[in-house]
Amino acid sequence: MIIAKEKRKSNLAEYILYMWQVEDVIRAYNFDFEKLSSEYLSRFAGDESVRKEIGDWYQNLLVMMEKEGIQTVGHLQFLKNLLADMNEFHLKMLEPGMEPQYAAIYLEMNSLIAELREKMNQPEMPDVEVCMNGLYSFLILRMQKKEINSSTAVSFQRFGQLMGYLSARYLQFEKGDWEFGDGE
Repeated sequence: MIIAKEKRKSNLAEYILYMWQVEDVIRAYNFDFEKLSSEYLSRFAGDESVRKEIGDWYQNLLVMMEKEGIQTVGHLQFLKNLLADMNEFHLKMLEPGMEPQYAAIYLEMNSLIAELREKMNQPEMPDVEVCMNGLYSFLILRMQKKEINSSTAVSFQRFGQLMGYLSARYLQFEKGDWEFGDGE
């Protein structure tokens, strides 16, 4: 919860990836809050009130996931909405004259995004969702200590750079510190 709050303020892409990881942790504990609490949450630092707040946060997410029927696969609706908002923002940034630097980075990445979309067999998946799913898959592979060839690692580093740029602009826009067409 504390990490999620900080990531939401600082990097939207990292926030979404973190929240997807939290969803998978809840799934790994089969929605058994007692087990999740004793085996996982008990490792978190903090005083009793912080630990209770973290526990309540996880329990609320668990309930939301059950209510939304995503016990085995899928993401919470508020995360899907945020991802859709990011994709709309991405499309707006690609409009002529809106954000030339971002458009140039995207043009370099377009073929990689199309290639990943094809590998995922998701022809209609929006660009941002493709990138985020790719980054999450990369994260999982790294956590599993799977071998990743250098060209794949470089590709995912580039996805991370694109999503990092998008996240930074989105947060600036959200705070009123940036407007479309400002460029740099």
